[in-house]
Amino acid sequence: MSQTEPRPAVRRVAVVGAGTIGASWTAWFLSRGLEVVASDPSPGAPDLIRRMVEGAWPILQGLGATADADPARWRFEADPVAAVAGCDFVQESAPERYEVKRPLLRAITAALPPEVVVASSSSGLLASRLSEECTHPERVVIGHPFNPPHLIPLVEVVGGATASAEAVRAAVAFYRAVGKRPITLNKEVPGHLANRLQAALWREAVHMVAEGVASVADVDAAISEGPGLRWALMGPHTTMHLAGGEGGMESFMRHLMPAVTSWWPSLGNPEVTPELQAKLIAGVAEANGGAGTQELARRRDAALARLLAARASSAG
Repeated sequence: MSQTEPRPAVRRVAVVGAGTIGASWTAWFLSRGLEVVASDPSPGAPDLIRRMVEGAWPILQGLGATADADPARWRFEADPVAAVAGCDFVQESAPERYEVKRPLLRAITAALPPEVVVASSSSGLLASRLSEECTHPERVVIGHPFNPPHLIPLVEVVGGATASAEAVRAAVAFYRAVGKRPITLNKEVPGHLANRLQAALWREAVHMVAEGVASVADVDAAISEGPGLRWALMGPHTTMHLAGGEGGMESFMRHLMPAVTSWWPSLGNPEVTPELQAKLIAGVAEANGGAGTQELARRRDAALARLLAARASSAG
């Protein structure tokens, strides 16, 4: 396909790798009126997809599923090569290891026409390494969602050193068309962008616990009851812009930036010893009253749906 010839509209998506992330992607794509062909080597994958779609569907309807959305419009193919046949876009969500993803991507790209974009949900691997043995590596990109993909709008699109600008544009256009908020990274780095920001914050959170500055519960509250509420509305740069008052970022740089940068040398780089791991594990259990991960995820998803609805109603 030439650089100027338009790509066909995406109507059928292959979700290759149908664990938690892939099943969540499936629910979202179905809610946008797409047909999905899912594939995974696990015999329990079809049941996981079914439970994910059924559980998420009421929330997705509340968030504005399209009129042609059908929760039953998916089928399962254990063979990934058979799954991608006739699909217009591939969302790969296999385990986060080069030795798993690379042969899988090699097999599916060999079976696809060159215009079909293959996006990996990888949370930190490099697109250029994933595509090394692929047929038409220029159409392999990172399309990294934030968990759970059926609720969080963000998708990081990374082409790296090998993907074409056309493939990156096509991936961004696809994600935007299905209601996501894609961002594009100009160069590839391990962990991409959002996970690196998240890792930097958590490193300091772990340091604060390790140094006995605060408990796990209070460290979490320092974010969820403070800046985390603002970050749900705007990012760190715009937040600091407002912190500068009427003078905005210029005023912040002049009056507040010297104080902020004076803290940077004391930021921590903790050694995560077995003792610190045990302290964090016990602290998380105490902070959440012993609630299990499934219950916490249920609470999170319900709250996320309300937050997304509130943001949509107040968008100006």
